[in-house]
Amino acid sequence: MNESSHALIEKSFTFQDCEDSQSLTVSIPEVLDPQYGMYVWPCAVVLSQYVWMAREELQNKTVLELGAGVSLPGVVAAKCGAHVILSDSAELPLCLRNCRRSCDVNNLPDMPVIGLTWGRVSPELLSLPAVDIVLGSDVFYEPEDFEDVLVTISFLVRRNPHAQFWTTYQERRRQRFGHRIFLQMLLDLDHTCNSSKLEKTGNSQALSTATPDLNS
Repeated sequence: MNESSHALIEKSFTFQDCEDSQSLTVSIPEVLDPQYGMYVWPCAVVLSQYVWMAREELQNKTVLELGAGVSLPGVVAAKCGAHVILSDSAELPLCLRNCRRSCDVNNLPDMPVIGLTWGRVSPELLSLPAVDIVLGSDVFYEPEDFEDVLVTISFLVRRNPHAQFWTTYQERRRQRFGHRIFLQMLLDLDHTCNSSKLEKTGNSQALSTATPDLNS
């Protein structure tokens, strides 16, 4: 794919509390291309709002975003004081380039961007520092990817016993059966977890899962 043949646009997103005047505005570059990770999906906005509302929990925490694409949730987390690592498939160099572009647009030149392919225990995955929060916006899109995504998430939460997984997914009519499989897989993963919280906004849902202290 020749990236130069597709239009590049920049969108601004503002996140604000209902109770006070605090707000955050970030800019996200989109490439108008059929590849999933090149533009902002509704789930990314929902997860970013969730991140913004939970910003006090993010101070000085290490956050990894999976399947970052345009990286809206990860950029918001970084602006909220987290140490963020952005990742997308090692097989999608244009998505990784778009992650870097989002960092540059938002004055985050030092944010790491790495290639992590779901389902693979790669050197990049093994070399990650301790992670407090894993973000995943609409990573459960294609049912055939569910198992690979959960292999990666399971590895991360078992390696980081205090980690939380924050994700959003959208209910789509053609994927309802797949979402039932996804929820069952999450329930199976949740056998290692001590808490989960689900919030729904329209057709998008935000789920956070926390792992217990395996040493206690």
